Amino acid sequence: MVSDQPRKQRKARYNAPLHIKQKYMGAPLSKDLREKYGRRSASVIVGDTVKVLRGDHAGVSGEVEGISLKHGTIVVEGVAVSKADGTEVARPVYPSNVMITALAMKDKRREEVIDNR
Repeated sequence: MVSDQPRKQRKARYNAPLHIKQKYMGAPLSKDLREKYGRRSASVIVGDTVKVLRGDHAGVSGEVEGISLKHGTIVVEGVAVSKADGTEVARPVYPSNVMITALAMKDKRREEVIDNR
């Protein structure tokens, strides 16, 4: 960020291109993953298992079902709210409010990125 003004920081973050917004999608790793990989955080991808730490759904663990770079949120399995007509709809969660408990190693690229540091 270039400016010290909070309004300009919010504006820059909101108007950032998707390849920059991807960098905001990090979440802390659990203690055992920190010891294993030697780093504190990692980007959240679909398939990771996370535990919600904040909000009404604190303590719920589930797999990441979707990611929205536009809104900066993730959808976690088991985190839902009921609408007025009784239907369940997924509740988006910010990645800073979850902790990654299991990484989905879908391809070689993810393993290289995690082990690189």
